[in-house]
Formats: sequence, structure tokens, C-alpha cells
Amino acid sequence: MQPETTTNKAKSSVTGWLTSVRQGFDIFAGRSGPREGSPWTGLDAVVQREFNDNLTSVRMRLLQALVFVTGFAAAYSAIGEIKNLVSEDAFVFLKIFTVSKEPLPSFLAFLSFLIPIVAITLGFDAINGEFNRRTMSRILAQPIYRDALLVGKFLAGLATLAVFLVALWLFLMGLGMLLIGLPPSGEEILRGLLFLVAAIAYGGVWLAIAMLFSIYFRSTATSALASLSLWLMFAVFWPMISPMLTGLFVTIDPFDPRTQLAAFEVQQGIDRLSPNTLFAETSMALLNPTTRSLGPLMISQLQGMVRGAPLPLSQSLLLIWPQLTGLLAGLIVLFTLAYAAFQRQEVRA
Repeated sequence: MQPETTTNKAKSSVTGWLTSVRQGFDIFAGRSGPREGSPWTGLDAVVQREFNDNLTSVRMRLLQALVFVTGFAAAYSAIGEIKNLVSEDAFVFLKIFTVSKEPLPSFLAFLSFLIPIVAITLGFDAINGEFNRRTMSRILAQPIYRDALLVGKFLAGLATLAVFLVALWLFLMGLGMLLIGLPPSGEEILRGLLFLVAAIAYGGVWLAIAMLFSIYFRSTATSALASLSLWLMFAVFWPMISPMLTGLFVTIDPFDPRTQLAAFEVQQGIDRLSPNTLFAETSMALLNPTTRSLGPLMISQLQGMVRGAPLPLSQSLLLIWPQLTGLLAGLIVLFTLAYAAFQRQEVRA
């Protein structure tokens, strides 16, 4: 009998490592006993089915119409305001996202408001809807593991959200080129694409929250209400709550600037527990290249600075890296909680 080759040994070690990781996830999720076959069997079928249902559902078409109409109105009014800045601003296309004209808010404000609603609509009945229709046990008997079902529904929702935002982004850029009469620069396109990535990650966080509530609550109305309540708290009440929480951790001395600075930093950290704040700061640095700091700006940082000079894209990326990483980390953590809860759930009719 010939000795095992180095390649076979490497394959055996990798296979053993993957098996150990999978067993660890099974233990974490509360499963016992071995499973046969790949846990991703049927993943493509779940993604295709859910993606098709999302794109063809009446509620999504109504939401798409609402977002496109409001987005068109906000962008059209903004373009009317910035036509005079074509010769003065090197990033005139980015102002389509941020400039507002009374009585309409900016396109970015509309998007920050509507992305969570679209994401919650995609996910609030992802799991409990199958239970209420009594189709969960039939789907899992195909055979399709819970892993493939949950991941497939999440990927389909994220893909629907991505298609929706990409179409809106292309529509906005095309409208800007048509009405302004100039094409965007290369850096403007890159900043716009990075903003698109941040918007998809922001929507992914709310999609994961909605799916988590759809697992914990059997009633679709309860999961939708819980998701919307959490969004309302972060969007409206969190800026009021964070100063009160800051006062519990930091004592402010009006005659000591150091305590005031410490209180500001603590409050900023509490604010950044909200995905709305992370998305707002990321959008601000990407769409407004003159943004030099997302925190307190010291006098030493202003020395030698040319007022109004934009930052290069690489510096803006360094500025938003913690915020963008926080959005992605929140998405992963929330989906992991949903995964563990779903694996422990009883699915028999």
C-alpha cells in the first residue's frame, strides 16, 4: 500500500476542517446528529423563486412606483437649483443627491427614509408567512435544509433591493446628464458606486432585522409592527435618547473643555449604534468631498488647509471605513442571530 501523497493529505485536512466548522454551527444552532448531503441543496431554487416573487408582487411594484416618483421629484428640483454651479463646482453631479429645494427634501433624505421601508417590506413575512400558509414543512421536505431556505430568502431579498437601487441610481444619473448637459467625471461615478454599496448594506441591515422578527413572531402583523417601531425609534427618537444616555456616563463641567469633548465623543459613539447614523455619515463623506471629519474638528487639523478644497477619494474612504464596516458587521451579526433562531425553531405543522 503506497503512502498518501501531500495533495491528498491537504485535501483531507481541509475536508476535516470544514466538517468541524459545520458541526460547530450545528451545535451553536442546537442541532444534534449528523446531516446527510450538502446544506446548500436547493439554494438556487429558493433564490430564483423568492427573487421572482419579490419582483412580481403587487406591494413591491407599488413601493417602486412611490420611490421612483418621489426620487424623480426630488432630483428634478435639485437639478434646477444646481444648474448655475456647473462652472463653479467640480462635483456638480453629486449635488443631485444632497441639494434640496423647498418644500421637497433632498434625494438622499428621501432614500434614507424609504430604503428601510422597502427592506422591511421584503423581509417581515419571509419565515412566518410560510408557517401561516402551512408550506414550511412541505418546502423542507423537498429536501431543502433550513440553511438553504433562510440564506436563499435573504439573498433574494438583498438582490431585489440591489436591483431596485441600481435602477434608481442609473435613472438619477441619466436624468442628470439629460438636464445638466454634462457627463459625470470618473471620480463622481466611483463615489456614486460606493454610495450605492453603502445603500445596499444599509438596506441589508433592515432586511436582516425584518427577517429576525419574522422568525421570532408567528404573526406577520406583529413582525411588521416590531420592525417599523425599531426603525421609527432609530430615525426619530434616537437623537433625543442619546444625549440622555450620555449624561449617565459623562459629567460635563461647563468650565472644562475636556469634559465637553469627552461628552461629545460618547454621544457620537451612542449615535453610531443606529444604522441611520452610520449611513448618514457614510453618505456625507462620499457625496460631499469637502467633508474632512465626521467628529470634532480640531484647530490643528485646519492648519494649512485650503478652505473648500475637496478630499481625494482615498482620504474619503479612510474617513468612512469604520462606518461602512459597522454597517456590514451589523448585517452579519443580525443575520447570524436570525440563523441561530431559525435553526432552533420547531417547523412541523
